[in-house]
Amino acid sequence: MKLLAPVKTPQISLVDIYGQPVQIGKGRRLLLSLFREATCPFCNFRVYDLTNNYPGLSNMGLDIAVVFKSDREDVLKFIAKRPRPFLMIADPEGIAHEAFAVNTSMWSKIKAMLLHPFAMMKGMGMVGMRGMATGNLMPADFLIDETGTVVETYYGVDAGDHIPMERIELFAARGLASKLESKI
Repeated sequence: MKLLAPVKTPQISLVDIYGQPVQIGKGRRLLLSLFREATCPFCNFRVYDLTNNYPGLSNMGLDIAVVFKSDREDVLKFIAKRPRPFLMIADPEGIAHEAFAVNTSMWSKIKAMLLHPFAMMKGMGMVGMRGMATGNLMPADFLIDETGTVVETYYGVDAGDHIPMERIELFAARGLASKLESKI
């Protein structure tokens, strides 16, 4: 069953690809993006988008953590081959995906190919033919406040569907405004 906000973040242990523990809800706002596999063309295109938007989001007090249902070697090869300014997590068993109730759908995977051809082609340029051998897991995004409460959930309706960047920016801006108000 999908998580409905507001809800406390599920208690799971995550470790980034460099072996460091990841703590959620520890003083900064967080975008937690649960991706499909590291070879997913749509996921790679979205990581590119997050990388480009990270400086502005970080300046507003937002952290980003991306989780892939892939082994560490694939995350290093396909995602971390370029510098990324945010946490990258390999979760081959899908512990995070299960805890956050991420669903699967073959039809939604096919639908993404039809609805997002530009993203698919750009992503395929990043991962090559490995991008054709992905599973049916769908993406999901969670906006988590400083206390570890999931304040917004976004379950992708297809393999290329993610929370709009405008909603992420608004979430970050509200956090910054709240911090500034508390100092007055």
